[in-house]
Amino acid sequence: MPDSSAKRAARGSSSLLLYIAMGLFGLGLLAVVAIFGIGLLTSSKPGLWLYLLAMCAPVGFLLAVFYAMWTGRRAR
Repeated sequence: MPDSSAKRAARGSSSLLLYIAMGLFGLGLLAVVAIFGIGLLTSSKPGLWLYLLAMCAPVGFLLAVFYAMWTGRRAR
């Protein structure tokens, strides 16, 4: 009978990827809200750094999809 505790430990450590994905996605959404907020509240344009931070949202989403595919597969 194989020891399944090693498999559980490897999958449990992968939850760090989920936390990174959620953090990047949240940071990207906050940047998008800030871009619209600056546009509505002031007459100045948002900085380039905000647009670059907004690119974290799709990266975080893709990482979360990768995490779901990786942890959702069945063990043989």
